[in-house]
Amino acid sequence: MTKTIDRRFLITAAVGAALPLAIGCGRPAIARKLPDPTSPMIKSTARSEVAVLAGGCFWGIQGVFAHVKGVTRSVSGYAGGRTVNPTYEQVGTGTTGHAESVQITFDPNQISYGQLLQIFFSVGTDPTQLNRQGPDEGTQYRNEIFYTSPDQKRIAEAYIAQLTAARAFSRPIVTKVSPLSAFYIAEAYHQDYAFLHPEQPYIYINDLPKITDLKGSFPQLWRDAPIRTASR
Repeated sequence: MTKTIDRRFLITAAVGAALPLAIGCGRPAIARKLPDPTSPMIKSTARSEVAVLAGGCFWGIQGVFAHVKGVTRSVSGYAGGRTVNPTYEQVGTGTTGHAESVQITFDPNQISYGQLLQIFFSVGTDPTQLNRQGPDEGTQYRNEIFYTSPDQKRIAEAYIAQLTAARAFSRPIVTKVSPLSAFYIAEAYHQDYAFLHPEQPYIYINDLPKITDLKGSFPQLWRDAPIRTASR
């Protein structure tokens, strides 16, 4: 176990006896109502596209997008660093340059890249927190959008500019927009973690509320049965 995952289980032990008082730690008190992206939806003949997003612990982000219509795969992993085929223990040291990330495969004819970003900023992460997310600290928990095409870069930058102009957040957005060089799938025990451990206090406090917020804020995009990773 690394220091990082030790902290998660320390959180589990510490709040287990006072769970109702702890709700809201590491996440917005309520889902944010953010404007729809103004960037036009890109018409595509492709049946599949990939987005890679980093927004804190990948357990919750993976869980959110597994419930989104049009998403066909949601996988936890690592991106943005120098180390090839990193382990969780290596990434947890904060020295590899990698961020905990989620690779989202989606049908662009059912959901747009801009809509994925709207969900990400609305219920998935707090984009004003620098190199941390809630109880988790370090560059491995940073906010970053890893684009896989010029269109994704343009849409991501335009949406961040739109949210900034609208003063959607009380503090500056610190989310980076960077090209994806590689994505490495995380160890099997990290996949579908929120679904496999729903009663663990860390998940109950930090991640399940995000999934609940998704259902309430985006009912038209909600899928009851989550997509499970193909790697399990």
